[in-house]
Amino acid sequence: MEFDELSNRVIGYAIEVHRELGPGLLESTYEQCLAHELSRDNISFKLQHPLPVIYKSVRIDCGYRVDLLVEDKFILELKSVEQLNKIHAAQLLTYMKLARIKTGLLINFNTQMLKHSIKRFVL
Repeated sequence: MEFDELSNRVIGYAIEVHRELGPGLLESTYEQCLAHELSRDNISFKLQHPLPVIYKSVRIDCGYRVDLLVEDKFILELKSVEQLNKIHAAQLLTYMKLARIKTGLLINFNTQMLKHSIKRFVL
């Protein structure tokens, strides 16, 4: 499956979850509901996937976790905040760099129209 097709399907499920639940819930709620939708469609993913830091060839487990790693192709970073800030984008870009994943989606569920709070990143 091509990335655009896959990402569009994932975005569609995120929109479906948002339509059903609306804004104002915890990030973990949206994460679990989105994971349910991906499972139903047989899209492979890793939930709360550990992300170690490699510092001078030493692997250091700092407790970082990727919200969802979808088909080992892209990172899905979910938020439920008043608005996305530069630090949220920086976090996703850093995760992508550490995981050696070239693409990522940043989605903020705490909004009235989810399509306005989805950002795609490519390294």
